[in-house]
Amino acid sequence: MRALNNVDLDALLLKPEQTILDAMKTIDRCGMEVALVCDSAKRLLAVVTDGDIRRALINGFSLDRPVADVGNRLFTALPANQGRTEAVQIMVEKGIKALPVVDAFGRVTDLHTLHGSLMGQRKENWAVIMAGGKGERLGELTHAIPKPMLPVGDRPILERIVQLLVGHGIRRIFISVNHYGRMIEDHFGDGSRFFCKIEYLHETRPLGTGGALALLPERPTHPVVVMNGDLITGINVSRMLAFHDEGGFAATMAVRSHKVTVPFGVAELDDQRVAKLVEKPSLNYFINAGIYAIGPDAIDLIPKDRAYPITDLFNHCLKTQQPVGAYHLQEYWSDVGLPEEFNRVQVLCDNEASAIRQGAARSLPPARVAG
Repeated sequence: MRALNNVDLDALLLKPEQTILDAMKTIDRCGMEVALVCDSAKRLLAVVTDGDIRRALINGFSLDRPVADVGNRLFTALPANQGRTEAVQIMVEKGIKALPVVDAFGRVTDLHTLHGSLMGQRKENWAVIMAGGKGERLGELTHAIPKPMLPVGDRPILERIVQLLVGHGIRRIFISVNHYGRMIEDHFGDGSRFFCKIEYLHETRPLGTGGALALLPERPTHPVVVMNGDLITGINVSRMLAFHDEGGFAATMAVRSHKVTVPFGVAELDDQRVAKLVEKPSLNYFINAGIYAIGPDAIDLIPKDRAYPITDLFNHCLKTQQPVGAYHLQEYWSDVGLPEEFNRVQVLCDNEASAIRQGAARSLPPARVAG
């Protein structure tokens, strides 16, 4: 069975009664550094790595010992409703190289590998994250910490964005800093801890989302992903870049549907007569989600050393009849700009982290899984 991540799962599966030698041959043949012990229904029972085998042999186990005796039954598995970004997060945090995916019945459906998730889809695109704002609307929450570094769930907002970008193959990331910028630089360093290269664009004064792009040290050769640093989102960056390229756009903006409901009945008038009554009408708008793909030629248009909102760049492209794309964002998204919104996403992300930890435990025998 060929899984979504192009892994031949059947080649990795072992029966509990097969031997340690069989496991060694499977790991050597498949090159995944892991084998999966399953029952006849492909329910995952244990995970076997080179390290597990090495420790077993050191402890005197023979090569004909059943592999079920050496496999790790307290493994970590990813529920099938979680994606690559969550897989990368877990593998990095737990220091593991492979993460099996299981369905609601505990059956193996896929396998994420750290190398494949991080390196297999490497892109030449850069990303710029805007993290220089003061976050004044959040009041005391940002009195001593920049808004992008506010912890949501188990890590800062900005770290979530970096992990999202890395999970989509982006290896060179620039972070625009100003307010409390040293705190951001101390946390991320050169980015090696996050499997990417991170550089900093220092704003001596606020330049706006567009103006900061003029600080890039060299001209990009591919479209650049630009994101506000206060977003909680699962946007498919790869899909957005593909949309941008296929459409031949100078610049692309991620947009999201937003409904506004008038809480009253509305009267439509014809002079002094009531022509129509509409009870609590709703209006649908497409709002700017604060995520963009900007082509190199469009970046050339940005003036240097002055404040320049990125919306000015889009308006310039429209006025000069350069094509501008609207990518419809379907994934979850939140702009953490107000205390009530910050508190709301805090609860959502706490629930997300709990689901990742416990999802496998709900679908597998309780004694055999550590989430």
